[in-house]
Amino acid sequence: MLSETDVLALAKSRRPNHSLPRPFYVDPGVFRVDMDRIWYREWLFSIPACEIPKKGNYVVHNVGDYSAIIVRGEDGVIRAFHNSCRHRGSVVCNKPKGSRPKLVCPYHQWTYRLDGSLAFARDMGPDFDPKEHGLRPIHCREVAGLVYICLAETAPPFEDFAAEAARYLAPHDLVHSKIAFESTIVEKGNWKLVWENNRECYHCKSNHPALCRTFPEDARLIGNGAGGLANELDVHVARCEAVGAPSAYEVAPDGVWRFVRTPLLEGAESYTMDGKAAVAKPNSTIPFKDAGSLLKFLYPGTWNHFLSDHAIVFRVTPISAMETEVTTKWLVHENAVEGVDYDLQRLTEVWMATNAEDQKVVEDNQRGILSPGYRPGPYSLDHEAGVIQFGDWYADTLLRTAPERQLLAAE
Repeated sequence: MLSETDVLALAKSRRPNHSLPRPFYVDPGVFRVDMDRIWYREWLFSIPACEIPKKGNYVVHNVGDYSAIIVRGEDGVIRAFHNSCRHRGSVVCNKPKGSRPKLVCPYHQWTYRLDGSLAFARDMGPDFDPKEHGLRPIHCREVAGLVYICLAETAPPFEDFAAEAARYLAPHDLVHSKIAFESTIVEKGNWKLVWENNRECYHCKSNHPALCRTFPEDARLIGNGAGGLANELDVHVARCEAVGAPSAYEVAPDGVWRFVRTPLLEGAESYTMDGKAAVAKPNSTIPFKDAGSLLKFLYPGTWNHFLSDHAIVFRVTPISAMETEVTTKWLVHENAVEGVDYDLQRLTEVWMATNAEDQKVVEDNQRGILSPGYRPGPYSLDHEAGVIQFGDWYADTLLRTAPERQLLAAE
């Protein structure tokens, strides 16, 4: 198992425009550094706000060693707390989601209000101060109907992303949406392989027949090609922005987030087998059906697709060095009626198939990298610039957040 100094030295020595050295995908020491330096420090997408529409609704979000309670308070505000009782540390919420008027620890019945303050603790003596024993808060922000958390004591800057997310998502009414369906799979592959696979469509033609009915393979349409952006994207962006839908390619200076509204194939309106809209009652205000898909990512935990009729949000969570949970949720207008406004199979079949296909290619990739014969290979600049960008962000983040003494030791 590599030490943190070893991991940093390996990150410094990696070959540009190539896949990462083998330990980055298999070594438990690298996994621990990934969790400590990235997952426990960066902002993570947690849930759509519409998943907990009423006061007392909650969801438990587990990330590595941490367990977070995401709960809507009496005042309607969504907050996050560590799922650890302030008495002796027992988990407060055992179920993955539910609804409670108060949060009650099942061990000794310590009871917390929905704002995290301690309401009841039996027989703790006259010197006990309930105000000092509320649930420990976690940084939590709701932006345009999506909830983000940060597990660090001091969260990194969030305002630039929040401002752009609010602007790009303004035409998509996620606040007044609902989850039509959700799926969770565990891929037997490192979380970086999941992301590398997501950041290119070089593999799409040979692996994703359903998706390729509507989604373009041209990397220049989503900013993932070395040749810049395609002229078709410029035309599409201008058309969408003319009706108030922000669409132009924009990426953070450090590469941690990106937005772009890409066209689908000609005539396609949504991710369906026939290319037609999946939902008759859309959850966007865009006045035409063929607005393509607003593609958004925020490393390390989420990529999203926002179409004119519905939205799909993905959440990535590492489980171990070679296991990653991928959760997908399909969001439709809150008043859309299944069987009337949408058919559930038609809504979900393309990405259910695509997720299963991606699981296979990620797991095949992981098995191949396990071989001692693996050597990092070159990326295609025409098709895999997005993968290069992810690898650069990953290595830069490890090095940027490392203590100076460890960087010196890694020389």
